[in-house]
Amino acid sequence: MNKKLTFTIFGGTGDLTFRKLLPALYNMSVTSKRESVGQVIIIGRRDYTSEQYRVIARDWVEKFARLPYTEKDYDRLAAGIFYYKMDFTDEKAYTQLNEFYEEMEAESHIFYFAVAPRFFSSIVTGLAHVEHACHGKVVLEKPFGENLTAAKELNEKMESFFQPDNIYRIDHYLGKEMVRNIQTIRFANPIFSGVWDAEHIECIQISALEEVGVETRGGYYDHSGAMKDMVQNHLFQILSIVAMEQPGDLMLAGEEMHREQIRVLSSLHTPEDIEDSLVLGQYRGYREEKAVAEDSLTESYAAMKVFLDNDRWKGMPFYIRTGKKLGHREMQVLVVFKPAAPHVQSNILNIKIQPTEGVYLQFNIKRPGEEDEIAQAKMDFCQSCSFINQMNTPEAYERLLGACVRGERFWFSQWDQIEASWKYVDEIRKRYHDRKLPVYAYEPGSYGPYAAEKMLEKAGDHWLD
Repeated sequence: MNKKLTFTIFGGTGDLTFRKLLPALYNMSVTSKRESVGQVIIIGRRDYTSEQYRVIARDWVEKFARLPYTEKDYDRLAAGIFYYKMDFTDEKAYTQLNEFYEEMEAESHIFYFAVAPRFFSSIVTGLAHVEHACHGKVVLEKPFGENLTAAKELNEKMESFFQPDNIYRIDHYLGKEMVRNIQTIRFANPIFSGVWDAEHIECIQISALEEVGVETRGGYYDHSGAMKDMVQNHLFQILSIVAMEQPGDLMLAGEEMHREQIRVLSSLHTPEDIEDSLVLGQYRGYREEKAVAEDSLTESYAAMKVFLDNDRWKGMPFYIRTGKKLGHREMQVLVVFKPAAPHVQSNILNIKIQPTEGVYLQFNIKRPGEEDEIAQAKMDFCQSCSFINQMNTPEAYERLLGACVRGERFWFSQWDQIEASWKYVDEIRKRYHDRKLPVYAYEPGSYGPYAAEKMLEKAGDHWLD
């Protein structure tokens, strides 16, 4: 074990740590990548010993780890996990934390802020009392701020302590296998790369649909909503990958990928006809959820029509939608190509991100027989249907934790990307509310408010599932 590198999780008794981070560390341990993380310090307010915490964590790892659970593998991981009780909002407590680090012989650090963003500043202030902390890396969960102003203030606070290149703003969607596969599908296949533009594509639809409601996250979600929780970060990041120009390196590593993504986000066109470009909705029963205001107007659904002001995509709509309590769980990118003739069906490329991972292609052939009738053929590659693929494919947090250790920043959200996204989202939300447009009610189990379908019908399109 490399004791010089210490991985500290603030918020070590929360769902994120138990469901995602500890299982990811277990998977890394089984695949012999664990030694690069070093020892793991769990920060929490509950009165646990390290042994008690390890016992509690065992059940979560067994339930949520990607790889088969064994006592031997878990014990090897648990031997390097240490629980430290403290109130991380108390600045004075960090002096004792520094002494604990000295006892643990910690010299270099990765700090993971698995807490609500409102606590980020308090932790940074406290870490000023920890030796070597300012030279460490920090991983931040979204949302990064509540709006553009708050995001700027938070970023200034973070960069005043940590070196900018050591700040890792995690977006776990960027660690998903098929999101990372988008550019390979596009750039490594001439049948797609040669027609990936507004001249040949009718529209691109990016959907992130959920069956569940806000569940236990009502307090957070009611101050966020679908636009901030999903669109501003996850879906705009995917949009930037789908729409960017090809970097010089086909493998898309480093600054070239970041540069092309920010060019896309900077070209987002702010619509004048906001009523034809944005629909917000709220599922019936949302206001009865725990910790949600009785008169809440927070949206649990958002659908957008987006244009990019650049040569490749000018005039072609990107449709984005996300929501809770919908008919089924699905995340996908649908590329609808222009038909070869009015009577011919469109070719459709569907990149399936979750829960099924894979690629679906719809194209036209002659129907067998004497008649010259055109029929649709469908090819479906299900990557996640293979048990071998499931075992060999790292999950998002596993992949991103490893990238942080290695210093691979290009699969994390950069500040200029976050700033560009916030500018756009803040502006269109303001225009929507200035026009006093409604937050439409929709039934749980439906596909959202009908107004979202009408928005596409006006443009001659419709949502595809």
